[in-house]
Amino acid sequence: MSPKLNRLKAGIEAVLGARVAKLFHEKGELIVEIKADDLIGVMTTLRDDPAFAFSQLIDASGMDYADFAEAWDGARFAVVYQLLSIVHNWRLRARCFCADDDFPIVDSVNDIWSSANWYEREAFDLYGIVFNGHPDLRRILTDYGFVGHPFRKDFPVMGNVEMRYDPEQQRVVYQPVTIEPREIVPRVIREEHYAERK
Repeated sequence: MSPKLNRLKAGIEAVLGARVAKLFHEKGELIVEIKADDLIGVMTTLRDDPAFAFSQLIDASGMDYADFAEAWDGARFAVVYQLLSIVHNWRLRARCFCADDDFPIVDSVNDIWSSANWYEREAFDLYGIVFNGHPDLRRILTDYGFVGHPFRKDFPVMGNVEMRYDPEQQRVVYQPVTIEPREIVPRVIREEHYAERK
């Protein structure tokens, strides 16, 4: 780990202490795992404390850890935040697991970084993660009548409904999926004596 990341790690351990569930280094990045109850306090400190100065939220995304690994026994859903400090020129990845797999919910960080607005809407739309305190939590990528959350690992590959234009009704209609599930294996044709050609 670089001296810069060592300084950041020592600062996080000193300032945040027990509010951090886990702090580790992986693939050249420092990753902090935050308890859901401490999310807003920790994120506010990471933004406001001059020792950290994470003024920008670069990205926030949902994660579904179902079938992640054979030995995985943690929570299923998490939100991963990518933070940037322009002053110190360092990055930090923060992860917060949702306490309930059946109804995943975490607090919104939209009041801390306004860029979280669309990121949280996207995570809600694609993973079904609810962000408590979000000012306008609604779908952003799928249709308003869409059923389910397509990035969840248990979402059917073919989907639940299909959309088509009905010329008789002169409008778009939704109907159950009519595609038959199938597995396509590419056919390989090998010519004899291919390597012997001149």
